[in-house]
Amino acid sequence: MIGNETRPKIAEIGADRIFTQAQPVAAPAATFTVSARSKPRDMPVFAYLRKNYGNLALNEIDSLFGFVEKSTLYGGRGFTHRELSDRDVSQLNNAGIGVRIPMSNHDVERKEYRLNMWLLRKYHQPGNSIICTNDDLAGWIREDFPDYRIDASVIKNIKTHRKIEAAMKLYDSVVLPMPVNEDLEFLAAIEHKDKITLFANAGCALTCPSRICYVSISKINKGRGGEFQCSQPLKDRDLHGMVDFPLQPYIDLGFHRFKLLRARPGSMTGY
Repeated sequence: MIGNETRPKIAEIGADRIFTQAQPVAAPAATFTVSARSKPRDMPVFAYLRKNYGNLALNEIDSLFGFVEKSTLYGGRGFTHRELSDRDVSQLNNAGIGVRIPMSNHDVERKEYRLNMWLLRKYHQPGNSIICTNDDLAGWIREDFPDYRIDASVIKNIKTHRKIEAAMKLYDSVVLPMPVNEDLEFLAAIEHKDKITLFANAGCALTCPSRICYVSISKINKGRGGEFQCSQPLKDRDLHGMVDFPLQPYIDLGFHRFKLLRARPGSMTGY
């Protein structure tokens, strides 16, 4: 046992031998909105992030997109179960990570919007977002819930400069379809790159000629029946499976917001 007489006094130890002064964490070169699709109900959200996006630093994750309570306004994917619990949302928001709710159904009536206002009130706070396809819905939310960021869904298939500029009058951010990633000249000519979200990876939508799946999903989520439809049996196309885009060329052009999908096991696409 060391006696008191042999212990070095704190004052005699140089501070530089114990620690260095903490420096602010540098802002990341890119941030990501990542998919919570098919997240197991009983898996804590940060365990889910470690398992599926453990290669990203926490400050690179801007938001998660996925289902909360059931809503007829959902689009993009068929609602099967809640993916983000109240606890998940609270923990994400406390960590400065937003939740993006995919209210990207094609058809919305004012009465239906009013029936879903309780859900919009529940998650209405800065940092959270609503993804919209229907412009009327985006306008109603803008008026009644100004703290949401409103994102123009990729389902809108906005792929001309004129349509991008028009969408930016209503939306805070525009998610561009996957194929435009391959047209660097087109991307370079976009003026407000800070309001653009590009895909960091891509699945079957990269080469899809019609995207009829989205309309069929909108009907299914409203409880109108019908079956899921896909253009693969109807039109020939190349299927590349899941592909990753090299992000540095886009960052060099001035883009910093990216959408990151999960690969669907045993499939040629992401979700």
